[in-house]
Amino acid sequence: MTDWGALAAERLNRLAQVSEDGPGVTRLPFTPQHRQAVALLTEWMEEAGLRAHLDDAGTLVGRHEGRAGAGTFYLGSHQDSVREGGAYDGIMGVVLPILAMRKLNEAGRLPSCSVEVLAFADEEGVRWPTALIGSRALAGSFDPAVLEMRDRDGVPLRAAIEAFGLDPGRIAAVQRPRAAALGFLETHIEQGPVLQEKAQPLGIVTAICGIERHQITLTGETGHAGTLPMASRRDALVGAAEIVSEVNRHARATEDLRATVGEIHVSPNVVNAVPREVRMTVELRSPVDATREAAGEHLHGFAQRVALASGLMLTAEKTYAQPAQPCDRGFADRLAEVIAEQGHAPLRLASGATHDASAMADLCPIAMLFVRCRDGISHTPQEYAAPEDLGAAVDVLSAFLERPFG
Repeated sequence: MTDWGALAAERLNRLAQVSEDGPGVTRLPFTPQHRQAVALLTEWMEEAGLRAHLDDAGTLVGRHEGRAGAGTFYLGSHQDSVREGGAYDGIMGVVLPILAMRKLNEAGRLPSCSVEVLAFADEEGVRWPTALIGSRALAGSFDPAVLEMRDRDGVPLRAAIEAFGLDPGRIAAVQRPRAAALGFLETHIEQGPVLQEKAQPLGIVTAICGIERHQITLTGETGHAGTLPMASRRDALVGAAEIVSEVNRHARATEDLRATVGEIHVSPNVVNAVPREVRMTVELRSPVDATREAAGEHLHGFAQRVALASGLMLTAEKTYAQPAQPCDRGFADRLAEVIAEQGHAPLRLASGATHDASAMADLCPIAMLFVRCRDGISHTPQEYAAPEDLGAAVDVLSAFLERPFG
């Protein structure tokens, strides 16, 4: 019998070698490494009985043609990585469904509907300041304006796609018909510690968190650190410190809220001068949009009170907002039944990270299956999922697909 977990681990290790030089995995879209990954994945798709082709958004598609009129169910994730990332994030969600389809094919139990396994080119947004190119193209929400964005070497996205042998002018044509789209299932490492803490290999995602980002600038007055009396100071960093503390306190006190001050710039930023200006970012995430939005309002109100009490000028702006994407309850229940049948507890949890599934939600109902990762570590070379957990995911995916849709 095939050890599907061991085979998955071996293939992920092979793909991890398809990387730029340096620690971990660096595999960016529309590069020689992307081309090498496509070659391996194409070989494995065809081995599983899938017909493979590369679309004009750079998505590798492996298709099983089902009964006419039965619709199409989609599975997949992204092939790209962050710089010096790990061997599992994204790419695992391509390898496992390929193996699930191979398992069904070898057993003669392929689903009656059509199935497409998708390897998206760019989810991470590392090379260009955009992301989710392939999934947005399939869902019909791709913005052609991003084709003019340039990477750090000055290469436009349009030129990179063309150099890859694709036609960016035809990206709109890859959109799938909504009426025939049955659903999308993405398998991903958890990127958190919950499954490890609960001693479970798999988890069912209930929602992909919404995100909003805020830019806060506090402006006071600088002066000599040794001669300016404490009572006379308008220290922007002291005001910023109050806001940082409140962001942390409020998130800890609010269910389903995560908040991060991830970037701070201080001016003049010298050892013997009172800080005149602080620019900082605040990111808020929650699977409940009302919780996230209320936290943003609280942030602005608190910052205004700090500025007034400290004699500081304040500018506060929401710079980005992405709503939460709930996962389909029916698909989640289907996953729960299959996981229970495999002898595991059907644990449900939200995703704090964005995934291709959030873009595919514009096309069809979505579901996500989390796989336990050691210590919740992700986006580093230490990222790891055990072969037995990979095998459990293959078993669940194959059983999920074998059940009738519709």
